[in-house]
Amino acid sequence: MILFVVTTNALSQTFLKQGMVAVGKFDLTTSNALMTVLKVGFQPWVIVGLATMAVSMAAHLWVLSRVPLTFAFPFIALSYVFVLAIGYFVFKESLNINHFIGTFLIIGGLVFIGFAGDQSSAAAEPVALLQETPQND
Repeated sequence: MILFVVTTNALSQTFLKQGMVAVGKFDLTTSNALMTVLKVGFQPWVIVGLATMAVSMAAHLWVLSRVPLTFAFPFIALSYVFVLAIGYFVFKESLNINHFIGTFLIIGGLVFIGFAGDQSSAAAEPVALLQETPQND
């Protein structure tokens, strides 16, 4: 399910970018704010991107209900790797050595986190700071 979250996260960014390519560059001023917001808000790719992002967030909540945050959240960084490839192949964005070094470091970090394990039983325990403390009156 974490891979689904990562994939839908990357796809949402792809759809949003496609929508903004269709909208084009704009300056947001007080005189055009309403029209600009409407133009962006009703752009079909933007709507699809936001809907995909909502699905991704819902799936992420499902994951968070089952594994610790310290295991689940770092895997969102894997979406950067997907977005990097999409940016290059779909949007013809240029990449340099820093992109590849950063990607290697992200993947390396995720390998270490994967070896740490998810410690699923810890996810079921509420965080002490968020628990209600009994009041002795």
